[in-house]
Order: sequence, then structure tokens, then C-alpha cells
Amino acid sequence: MPAGERWHHTPSSPVQPSEKETDDEAFVWSQIKAEARREAELEPALASYLYSTILAHSSLPRSLSFHLGNKLCSSTLLSTLLYDLFLSAFSTEHGLRAATVADLRAVRVRDPACVSFSHCLLNYKGFLACQAQRVAHKLWNQSRRPLALALQSRISDVFAVDIHPAAKIGKGVLFDHATGVVVGETAVIGNNVSILHHVTLGGTGKVGGDRHPKIGDGVLIGAGATILGNVRIGEGAKIGAGSMVLIDVPPRTTAVGNPAKLVGGKDKPKQHKECPGETMDHTFEWSDYII
Repeated sequence: MPAGERWHHTPSSPVQPSEKETDDEAFVWSQIKAEARREAELEPALASYLYSTILAHSSLPRSLSFHLGNKLCSSTLLSTLLYDLFLSAFSTEHGLRAATVADLRAVRVRDPACVSFSHCLLNYKGFLACQAQRVAHKLWNQSRRPLALALQSRISDVFAVDIHPAAKIGKGVLFDHATGVVVGETAVIGNNVSILHHVTLGGTGKVGGDRHPKIGDGVLIGAGATILGNVRIGEGAKIGAGSMVLIDVPPRTTAVGNPAKLVGGKDKPKQHKECPGETMDHTFEWSDYII
């Protein structure tokens, strides 16, 4: 096969014992296959594509590994090599597969534009970039750092999402639209977080070491927001679109503006009960916004 050519044949790798599906994974995979069959019937032009990416595979990890391999391959990183790399990671670590399923559910539930699980699996670059970064993170922790960094570069080139392989990402994460997202080396993203496009979790450039934001569970970060430095965004907090955050944000509060201020004031910030990372509620009351 010529260098860089996309690979369209199903590999015959033996099933690994650790590939055994959980009930949740089996349910989501059955839904994806059913959706792909319906879509192939409705749109014959996509039938071959749907067969090669979904219906020809025996499991979600194999389908995802095949799809990521084709998406991220280049003249020097062949799709066959990437397929084996991704499948090995997903097959040997149940946590990666559980995170994938949680991410699929998060996208399907939170994004009204997502019409099906298969739509997310095939077309959502934020979802795909996140799954590939999880594998790069595993490689980073195995001291296979040149390969992890090469994978980061390809993810950035293909998906316009630049997440350092050392960054830690929880599960049930939604990168909505995802274009222009940048996540630094020591950043941590919790569970059930929703992040929109052009968000930066970066450093200030003034300190080394642990220099990037820590995002708590259930946080919602609006489009174009920039969070810099080793600051903590508390559980269930909300960051308004276009905000520049340089301070800690307490749990269940809203920060908005440039520089960001707490809605209600820093002494008695207004708190909300809902989890914005799951509800996707970007609104807040301007009357309570105190400069």
C-alpha cells in the first residue's frame, strides 16, 4: 500500500479478553449499528462508508480505532499503525472505553444538533480529538513521549484541537464544535464538563511547573473563554463566553467579563443549583453583575 493511503479493509486482529463489553457499552454499540443500517438504507451514497467504519466491525473500540486511524493517518503515520495503536489502548484499558461511552452519551444528550450516537462517532471532531488525546495521554504516561507528541500534532492538524498529551481529562466531556480549543500540559478537566469552541486553558507564561487551570466536575465554559494560570474553577461553575479568567472561581458560581468578575460580587457571589456542564445553560442575570 502506498505511503499515506487510506485503509479501507477490516483487520483480522484476534479479540482480546479485555475487550469484553459492559452492558452500557453493548447498548450504545447496538444503537450505533442500528443507526448506521438505517442511514445506509436512507442514503445509499454513504452505504460503503458506513459499512467500512461501523458495520464491518465487531465492537465499538474496533470501529473507533479504524475511524481514528483513517482520520489521523499521514505519509509517515500509516492508518494500519494507528489502528493497532488505538485498538491496543482501548482493548487493554477498560477506563478508556468507559470514558468513550460516557462522552458519546454526553454529546447525544447535551447537544440538540447531535441526531444520533453514530453521528457523534463519525462526525464530531471534538469527540474524536478527545478519544485520540486519551490514547496520547496513555502513551505519555508510558514514557512514549515522542509518539504522544506526534499524535498531538496530528490531532491539531486534522481537528484544529490542540490538547497536550499530559493533560488529564475526565469522562462525560463535551467539546462542542471544538475548533480552536487549546489545553495546556498541566491542565485538568473533571467529569461531565462542557467546553465550547475557541476556549483556551493556558498558562500565564510567568511560572513553570504546575501552570494550567484545574476545571472541576460539571463546569460549563462558554465559547471564546480564556482561563490562564494554575487557577481552580469550582465544581458546577459557569464561565461566560468571551471571558478572561485569571482568578479562582468558587463552586456553583458564574464568572463573566474581561477580566472576569463573579456575578453578584466576589464577597457574596450568586450561586446556582443546577449543573451547567450538563444543562448547557449559558444565561445569567445582568442585574446581579457587579464590576
